[in-house]
Amino acid sequence: MIVAKVWKFGDNIDTDLIIPARYLNTSDEAELAKHCMEDADPDFVKKAQKGDCIVAGFNFGSGSSREHAPIAIKAAGISCVIAKSFARIFYRNAFNIGLTILELPETDKISEGDILEIDTKTGKIFNKTKNETYQATAIPEFMQELIESGGLFNYAKKMIQKGA
Repeated sequence: MIVAKVWKFGDNIDTDLIIPARYLNTSDEAELAKHCMEDADPDFVKKAQKGDCIVAGFNFGSGSSREHAPIAIKAAGISCVIAKSFARIFYRNAFNIGLTILELPETDKISEGDILEIDTKTGKIFNKTKNETYQATAIPEFMQELIESGGLFNYAKKMIQKGA
């Protein structure tokens, strides 16, 4: 269960808004985190707290295939991204690095600053601020295992150690 404050963004938040290309000369997660969402909201990293979540509209993470975007979000302490839809490569990259993402058609009902209780296993989202419940698309069990392991690399390492 995740309890998180919402930071709200609109449709078509591309990877250049998530982590501007001028910072892609590093793969240092802490450095990427300092610039997360900088071109969409210059004060985002100053305001966001560890465990907060991003809620957005359609096509979140469109643009390049770089893994820097979900890495920057996760390294900034964001616990979850909820959007109406995700660009397919971002969707895959998020799970590969262990970032929880959920698809929810009703993101328009959620406002910046709302407090959400997110059940990542079932996709149930309770908006404590508005006393409303939403149902996101549940994450498949295998994808949940990727997130719980911290991403694909850690999952594979665990499977090799188990002899699976």
